[in-house]
Amino acid sequence: MPALEWREAARADLLAIIDYISDDNPDAAQCLKDDIEAEVAKLPERPKLYRAGRVLGTREMVVRSNYVVIYTEDERGVMVLRVLHAAQQWPPT
Repeated sequence: MPALEWREAARADLLAIIDYISDDNPDAAQCLKDDIEAEVAKLPERPKLYRAGRVLGTREMVVRSNYVVIYTEDERGVMVLRVLHAAQQWPPT
């Protein structure tokens, strides 16, 4: 099976999102984290399932309509680049 890797920025994004949500609702934050991690874990099996990204060579997986996982894929596996709220600008300017 192809490898799955997370860039440090993607992990930091996810933790920041969870931290923000957990201030109001820790259970919802944990549920969102679990959902994102579960969906990302499936990417190596079907990396082309999600739409082409706005940046050439990337793909975007929408999780729960407000969160987008940006990743690249090649013959070695999948690299998760960022996890962003849909309101955040991508690509960064």
